[in-house]
Amino acid sequence: MSRLGNHAMFQGYSRSKQPRGMGRREFLVIATTTSLLTTLSRPSQSQSVRPTTADPADPIVKPDRLRPEQTVGIISPAGATFVPEQLDIVVDAVRGLGLVPRVAPHTLDRYGYLAGKDEDRAADVNQFFADPTIAALLPIQGGWGSSRILPYLDYDLIRQNPKIIVGFSDLTALLLGIHAQTGLVTFHGPNGLTAWRSPQTTSFRQVLFEAGLSQIQNQRSAADRDRLMQVSNRVRTITPGQAEGRLIGGNLSILSGIVGSPYVPNLDGAILFLEDVGEYIYRVDRMITHLKLAGVFDNLAGLIFGQCSGCGPGSDYGSLTLEDVIRDHIQPLGIPAWSGATIGHVEPVLTLPIGTRVAIDATTGSIQMLEAAVK
Repeated sequence: MSRLGNHAMFQGYSRSKQPRGMGRREFLVIATTTSLLTTLSRPSQSQSVRPTTADPADPIVKPDRLRPEQTVGIISPAGATFVPEQLDIVVDAVRGLGLVPRVAPHTLDRYGYLAGKDEDRAADVNQFFADPTIAALLPIQGGWGSSRILPYLDYDLIRQNPKIIVGFSDLTALLLGIHAQTGLVTFHGPNGLTAWRSPQTTSFRQVLFEAGLSQIQNQRSAADRDRLMQVSNRVRTITPGQAEGRLIGGNLSILSGIVGSPYVPNLDGAILFLEDVGEYIYRVDRMITHLKLAGVFDNLAGLIFGQCSGCGPGSDYGSLTLEDVIRDHIQPLGIPAWSGATIGHVEPVLTLPIGTRVAIDATTGSIQMLEAAVK
């Protein structure tokens, strides 16, 4: 049932035993009082965390656009960087964008598979949001660990110092958590170690430098350009139609892992997009089922399922296909929806705003930004 990097643990529990000679009512009163006192005395991890997510009617906060020669803070909020040369590669990418790199103090820390202790990784994020000379934050890579630092972020500080923060995969937790707690528009886009070829760089510049209203739509791959028909990157319409709403989303497994926490934005009337990589189909089914049972799909305006690279049946004989699973869960919603969008662990990694309004067409598979995501 488990694979490396995706371990499932079953934890046992013990039943409280009623002391002899004590009535059931007295026992329950003492137990409840003790539990309440323990909760009240337990120190909170962050005084900035709000108990609920922002209402969709709340005004969103847009960061300033990027300008040449501004400083970009390089952070490592998730997995460790085991090869120091990879940091040099990210530094070169930032310089190639015409920006000035600055490396966070704990970027090359290591704590097992994590890039240092949770408090230290969060401190780097807080420090760069507080620094007026930093215009944007760019993570080196994903992996695992962003969810662990959410309780340690200073959301009041972030709200008062809005900046661009971009990433994908495990960084979904950071992007959604910050947006949910502050209203700040965040960006599902490249990590530092992504390819940074022309289409990716063009999308990044259009959204973050030019404040453009980009349209995202599947393009033919290089292998398809000389064919009469399109083979790869095909749009698979689940329910035709058009819709408008705030664009929210990211990695399916990461979103599934934080559902029920105050780090998931309010999804009423939203357009939700999902993607993943390297998961067995039954696990994709499990995670989508979790979202469905948790009410995530209840009030969506539309849904987009991107790429699920390397998601196959494994050794399961007679497995459902990925298309079966997606259709089973999404078609009954009756909202405009499609799968196969070129969003996810595929090149180019396009830049998508989280929190601003978009219009979608489930027949053509297009996403049109309706407002600039930066000022």
